[in-house]
Amino acid sequence: MTIPPNWPLVTLALGLALLLSYLFAEFVSRLAQSVLHAIIEDRDVQKQFVDRPRRVVQFLVFLVAAATLVPPSLTLAGYRMTFGGNPDALLRWLLGAGLRIVIIAIAAYFVVRTGSAATRRFEREMSRGTGLNVVERTKRAQTLGRLLQKALSVLVVAIAGLMILRELSVDITPALTGAGIAGLAIGFGAQTIVRDVISGFFLILEDQCRVGDVAVVNGQGGLVEEVNLRTIVLRDEEGTVHVFPNGEVKTLANKSKDFSYYVITFAVGYDDDPGRVIAAMRDASAAVESDPEFKPHILAPLEVSGIDSFDEAKMVIKARIKTVPLKQWLVGRELRRRMVGVFAERGIAPPTGRMIVTLEKNES
Repeated sequence: MTIPPNWPLVTLALGLALLLSYLFAEFVSRLAQSVLHAIIEDRDVQKQFVDRPRRVVQFLVFLVAAATLVPPSLTLAGYRMTFGGNPDALLRWLLGAGLRIVIIAIAAYFVVRTGSAATRRFEREMSRGTGLNVVERTKRAQTLGRLLQKALSVLVVAIAGLMILRELSVDITPALTGAGIAGLAIGFGAQTIVRDVISGFFLILEDQCRVGDVAVVNGQGGLVEEVNLRTIVLRDEEGTVHVFPNGEVKTLANKSKDFSYYVITFAVGYDDDPGRVIAAMRDASAAVESDPEFKPHILAPLEVSGIDSFDEAKMVIKARIKTVPLKQWLVGRELRRRMVGVFAERGIAPPTGRMIVTLEKNES
C-alpha cells in the first residue's frame, strides 16, 4: 500500500468521516436514552436497560456509520481503495448482511439483559418475607435465578450464533445435525440426571422443604442438611446421612413448615374422672405457657381433644399444643414434665395392669 500524493486531503476526509460517525452514534444513543428515560420511570430499570447498554449501542452504530461514510469519503478525496475487493460490494454487504448481524447481536444482548432483570425480580419476590428463613429463601432464590439466567444466556447465544453464521453464508445444517445427535445421545445417557434436576427445580421453587427442617422422605425421617438441584440430604437422630436423588422422592412430609404440633396422649383408669384429668392437663400447660423460657415458642394454648380411645382397662385422653417449627419437642418434653408433677399432686395415676384369676371348684 503506497502513500497517496494527496494524503493530507485523504487524512482529512478519513478524519471527518470518523468524526461524523462518532457524532451520529452519540446523537442516536443520547436520543434513544432520552426517549427511553421519558417512557421508563423506574430508576433501576433505566440503569439496567438504558444506561448500561448505551455504550454498546453507540459503538455498534459507530461501526455501521463508519462503514457507510468512510469508503465514499475516501473516494471523494481522490483515493481508490485497492485491498483486493470491490468497495461497492463491501458497502452493499455492510448495509445488508452486516447490518443484520449487528441487529441480531443487539437483539440477543437485550434479550439476555431482559432475562437477567426478570430473574433478579424473581429472586426478590421469592426471597421476600421475614423470620428465621429469610437467608435460606434468599439462597434458594439466587440458586434458581442463576440457573435460569445461565440457561437463557446459553440458549440466546446459541441461536444468535447460528443466525450470524447463516448471514456469513456458512452452512449450519451439519452443525444442527450434529447438535441434534449429541443432544439425543446426552438425553438417553443423562435422563436420570435431567429428571433429578427438574424435580429439584420444582422442589426448590415450591419451597417444599428448607435446610434445617425435619422431614420424612420416602419413609426416612431426619434433619434436612442440604437441598440441591439434584439431591436432598437428611441426617437422622443417630447421625446417619441419607442422600435421596430428587427424581426418586415419592413422598415428602415436612414436620416443621410454618408451625408444628406436639401431640400428647395419656391413659387413665375408669375410676378417674376424665374432666379432672383434662383440667390437670390444662393447668400444666398454662404453667408452661407462662414460663418466659418457653412462652416465645408456643403459638396457641393446649387443645384437648378429649377421650380418643378406650379399652377394657383404660381410657386414652388426647391433646396437642401448637409451637413454632422445630420447637415442638422442647415444649412437649417440658409439658410432660409439668404434667407428671400436677398429676402426682392430685393423685392421678395411669392404670396399673390387673389380672383376674377365676378358680372353679371341682366337686367330683
